[in-house]
Amino acid sequence: MATLTLKSLCFKAYHGFYEEERRQGNRFEVDLTFTAGLRPAGDSDRLEDTIDYQKAADIVQKVMEGPSQKLIESLTKRIGDQLFESFPKAERLQVSVRKLAPPIDVETAYSETRMSWRRSL
Repeated sequence: MATLTLKSLCFKAYHGFYEEERRQGNRFEVDLTFTAGLRPAGDSDRLEDTIDYQKAADIVQKVMEGPSQKLIESLTKRIGDQLFESFPKAERLQVSVRKLAPPIDVETAYSETRMSWRRSL
């Protein structure tokens, strides 16, 4: 098994619990870590033998630009469900979604959720 990671995919999107967040938008970052049998791609040098990370990024972008969600947990689950369905080679997937500078009463860099998917044996 090997991992393929995409770090800090950046989006301005209109998700959040508060109406103001959904109206003004916020900055988000998304990390993806796929665990899959990637050695065949190392031998063949063919895109179809690995995880196409442009396709993965396109799926994330579609969710981030899609209908407004109140919670980053909802975004994380939607992203992971779509990616896991789209990439049957992935044995495991971890998705992290960060909302930068969330609207809370103390200064903080971000809030983050992380969820994992795993194929049944």
